[in-house]
Amino acid sequence: MNAWTRMICRILVVLMAWTPFQIAQAGMIGTDQVVTSSSSADRSTLLNFVGRSDVASQLQTFGIDPATAKDRVAAMTDEEVQSLAGKINAMPAGADTAGLLLVVAVIVLIWWVVTKR
Repeated sequence: MNAWTRMICRILVVLMAWTPFQIAQAGMIGTDQVVTSSSSADRSTLLNFVGRSDVASQLQTFGIDPATAKDRVAAMTDEEVQSLAGKINAMPAGADTAGLLLVVAVIVLIWWVVTKR
């Protein structure tokens, strides 16, 4: 082994020995901190949802001003916010059937080309 290889090996050994001793802080947190952070996260999720342009235009279609909707979200109880935010988070993202139909059509086309040869 040459000198460079020995030096690199020694550096790697030192780094591997030092890695488990990196500083990490852990501590107990109270239930009120968890509840407050989750309810504020849910409330911000709802406010972001109401603030989206497509949702705001749909609200205006129903005759509701987006600012009024934000005020109503602010007036909701934590249980109502948590329930509604859970429903929003459970909604499928980008669940359009056009993309699925396109994929199925491409698969059928490929199958048809392969079987006709």
